Amino acid sequence: MSSRTVFLRGLYRERRVIKQSNLLIISDNPQAISVALNSIILHRKSLERYIKYHPDYKFSLEPIDVEEDAPKVVKLAAFSAELANVGPMAAIPGALAEIAVEDMIHQGSSVSLVENGGEIASVSNKPINVGIYAGSSPLSGRIGFQLLPDDSPIGIATSSATVSHALSFGNADAAIVIARSASLADAVATAVCNAVKGSDVEASVQSGLEVAETIPNVRAAMVIRGRYIGKVGKLPRLLKLNGNLDDLFEASLHEIFPHKMRFL
Repeated sequence: MSSRTVFLRGLYRERRVIKQSNLLIISDNPQAISVALNSIILHRKSLERYIKYHPDYKFSLEPIDVEEDAPKVVKLAAFSAELANVGPMAAIPGALAEIAVEDMIHQGSSVSLVENGGEIASVSNKPINVGIYAGSSPLSGRIGFQLLPDDSPIGIATSSATVSHALSFGNADAAIVIARSASLADAVATAVCNAVKGSDVEASVQSGLEVAETIPNVRAAMVIRGRYIGKVGKLPRLLKLNGNLDDLFEASLHEIFPHKMRFL
């Protein structure tokens, strides 16, 4: 087990940065943490090899077709991107997390969660609390989700025009999407965030939610822009937080996570 792994409240947690993948992995099984890390490394390498010969996959802002024998992560992200009508790279962080969780389950992990740069894949028989960070919005740190066992499998993704460095054509502080698939949630969050734009803040939030409603297999979506918040579908159980991000950091193993989700 890595020296970076921390055991707290009955679960093993590890933070690791692998190139562009900024990871938090949680499990009840320490071996599953190693399995998840190896999964990320393996599938990142297969993605990099594929992009070397198919550079359009990396740069396209629209869905593109891939070969039947393309690597698993390439196909999963391309499928999700097609449903959301975005470029395939928009779904890669969620796809990597989703595949890693599958591998953790095969290792016998009962609590399997991978956060990859704010995109979450989870299958867990225990509740897990997640706080939402929405940049400068006054709602940042004031709400969160409790992920219950009945919510599994679950993917949660957040796209932001004001927090992350990812390309966005919208103005949302946080566009949060819930689906069974983290890859799909990732792609749809990008599409939703892109639709949240214009000087009419309330109307822009509604535009983003309408996009989420048109995409199949989306459980729910929430959009935050400034003081406005809107939601559609069945969200996980909502938590009211005190808005003090220092408390979130302290509850998150005393680490400051530069992501859109904070773990309590």
